[in-house]
Amino acid sequence: MKPPRAVAALFVLAALVAGCGPGADGGSAKGGKAMHLQQGAERADAILQETLGAVRPELKWNHGPGGSAGCTKGLAGAATGTGAADRIITIMTIVSEQRRDSLLGMIEQAWKDRGYTFTHANKSRKVPRIHASTPDGYSLSVEVGGEGQVFLQAATPCLRDTDVMEPATKPNTPQRKGPFPQRPDEHDEFWSATTPVQQ
Repeated sequence: MKPPRAVAALFVLAALVAGCGPGADGGSAKGGKAMHLQQGAERADAILQETLGAVRPELKWNHGPGGSAGCTKGLAGAATGTGAADRIITIMTIVSEQRRDSLLGMIEQAWKDRGYTFTHANKSRKVPRIHASTPDGYSLSVEVGGEGQVFLQAATPCLRDTDVMEPATKPNTPQRKGPFPQRPDEHDEFWSATTPVQQ
């Protein structure tokens, strides 16, 4: 099965590593201390959980394969002592093509309510996706893959480089075996319905 075009951390991390984007100075935390990468990854996890929390009915989900990489600058790719991390949520609920607009609409509204800026949208019927950024420099996306997989992603800005642990948040469905991305397999009376949402 083919992964979506921007699967895993690659599309976000590539942009961040190339120029480090927002927050290249290492970011800041309360008290004026520079935020480090583990703290940034936890913030990314929190953003994803806030996003999931805005979707009703609840979606079943698992962690996808995130990652981290050092940020560089200039043509020579000089190290900056900073890094960027990427977190991915894989939606295991079967979201029918007829219900994708409703899901994307809920997520878009949740991001608008939090003051996030929308940077790109592809309204393709088969593989729609939305990209946004937070005021503190996190890059977000929701994307539907070619076989109906739905992914939520959050990437940190360039922050003081540290080791990054796996997410502490517990998925609400068991981890599947096999290569990423797995096909969604959780049926939901609302999200899996093949009729348009009644207005």
